[in-house]
This record gives sequence, structure tokens and C-alpha cells, in this order.
Amino acid sequence: MSDWLDWLRDARAPAALITVLASEGSAPRGAGTRMVVGADVRGTIGGGALEFAAVEQARALLARPPGSWRIQDYPLGPLLGQCCGGRVRLLIEHVDPAGLDWLAEATGARGIATTLTATRVERGIVDAVPTRLSARGERPSVGASFVEVVGAYRRPLYLFGAGHVGQAVARHAEHLPFALAWFDTRPDLAAIDGVVIVPDDAVADCVAEAPADAAIVVMT
Repeated sequence: MSDWLDWLRDARAPAALITVLASEGSAPRGAGTRMVVGADVRGTIGGGALEFAAVEQARALLARPPGSWRIQDYPLGPLLGQCCGGRVRLLIEHVDPAGLDWLAEATGARGIATTLTATRVERGIVDAVPTRLSARGERPSVGASFVEVVGAYRRPLYLFGAGHVGQAVARHAEHLPFALAWFDTRPDLAAIDGVVIVPDDAVADCVAEAPADAAIVVMT
């Protein structure tokens, strides 16, 4: 979801952005869910005690300088008494109106790079594969960064084979949440738009370079 970009464009200072960085177990909403807290509240991270606590934290942060941020881990059962019992990690930030130039470029499926510095949250637009955030592992601190795609994440699809069946798969993939990488070894198929011709001995290298969550389809 990219509604939060419009919320930031429309928000009047002061405003705070709440981001679900990660969730684990049973939790109301997943990573990437956001809400904006200002003169009004836009969006939701699931309601209940979690959202109440997050909004309270956001309003407290608005008393600090723009750019200020904090990360809060919520074990939903022990800390908030919610029956779902999972864990949620939130990034809460006082939005700096002077640091929103990147919003003008936030369109399509480009990446938003977020970096936590000592004094503010910095963002910029990049062309990159998104980093999958997880509640497992170290708590993010100063210097931590991640990249996410604007809009829906498109899973990499590595398609090997550009014959008539491969072409049919490629046509349908255009309308599905996939980022297509299409390969064949036959030079006479180079004229097909989107096909990359690779030598026989380079096919294994293409597979080895595929992202960990790529779907790989081989047409023989």
C-alpha cells in the first residue's frame, strides 16, 4: 500500500509517521503498514491497545525536534494485554517537512531507501531490490537502513525459455505481481521484446544470481 505517501503530501506540520517495521506471530498488521498522526489521524496499524499506545508515543514525539525518531517493540500480550500474543516493532518519527523532497519522485515501483541517522530519518529514491524486514534479529539502531518498493511488491520471476509457452507465460506475468527476468539460449529469439539471450554455460550463473525469493520457471 502506498496511501501513506499521499498522507504525507497532505499532512500539515506537525505530523508523525508510524511504520510497522516487522511483526512476528499473531499480530494485527504486517510490515509496511503505516499511519500518520497530526491534526487528524490517517490510516491504522490494527486498532486496539497497540494503536492507542503508538498514537500516544507519536504525539509525545511531536514535542521533540522534526526528524526525531524512536523504535518501540511491543510484545502484544505481556505489554499491552492483547489476546493475539504476537510481537510488533514500530518506527515512530516526527516528520520533517524540509526533508520530503523525495516524495516528488515516489511513483511507480521504484525503491524508497530509509536510513536512521543520529538526528533524523533520511529517505531517498533508488532503483533497488527491497530489503525484507523481519522481527527476528537485532533491533535497528543508528545507521540501520532498508529499501522498500513503492506500491505492491513484485516478486522476481526468472523465466527460462522463450518459445510459444514461455511467451504465453510472459504475457500473463505482465498483469501479475511479478518482476520478469526472461532468458533463452537461442540467438534467433533475440527479436522478442524482453528476452535476454545467454550462452548455454551462463544459465547456471543466472539462476545463482536470482534473489532468494525469486520464482524460477524453466520451459524445455
